[in-house]
Amino acid sequence: MLQESFFNILDTVDSTNIYAMKQIHAAMATHGMAWFAREQTAGKGQRGKSWKSEKDKNIALTLVVEPGRLQFNNQFQVSAAVALACFEFFSNYAGDETKIKWPNDLYWRDRKAGGILIENIIQGKNWKWALVGIGININQTKYNDALKNPVSLKQITGKDFDVMELAKVLHGLLMKYINGLKQDDSIISAYNQNLYKQNHLVTLKKEGEVFETVIKEVSATGQLVTVDARERQFDFGEVEWV
Repeated sequence: MLQESFFNILDTVDSTNIYAMKQIHAAMATHGMAWFAREQTAGKGQRGKSWKSEKDKNIALTLVVEPGRLQFNNQFQVSAAVALACFEFFSNYAGDETKIKWPNDLYWRDRKAGGILIENIIQGKNWKWALVGIGININQTKYNDALKNPVSLKQITGKDFDVMELAKVLHGLLMKYINGLKQDDSIISAYNQNLYKQNHLVTLKKEGEVFETVIKEVSATGQLVTVDARERQFDFGEVEWV
């Protein structure tokens, strides 16, 4: 039986993922534990990028998962479950224009509302831990000029939210999706039903080559499947959105 989840609050931290990693190495982490930061000074994003956030304005949260306790071994299923939890959470407030942008971004219309970074601890052939780092814009309205297209719940709805309470709601949804995972493709099907730009022509870049292609779906193992003159499959990190 899975142990009870715990929600921990940090006033200031460099990165919730780094903090959670230290807790794991100190043998002080349990499946389902989450750390929420009121302020994150060196938040981590995909591809080595940073995640910048105003204090007390947004959700900065890391959840630790012990995959060995769950009866499956496909890493993308965890990623899809997390993305769907974030999708359900955000769409409950922002509405049905919320989508999941492959591989792990949360979008509203054509604007980025959040991002997910999953870091794994593997020992030998054993997948010991997954650290699920999540950043979601809640009350922030001003951003660094380097960010192309950010959006927050406040900008969408015109309302202020209790960030900590929303983080607790998100934590509950994350545990619902992760603990409910099964050895089938149901989670992948649900992911694809909410996929950003599905059946739309998009522009991607691979190794300096820019090309147009139509988003078809995401495979059970996490590859982006597109169609143009032929069907293609791309691994995470292989292509960039343009």
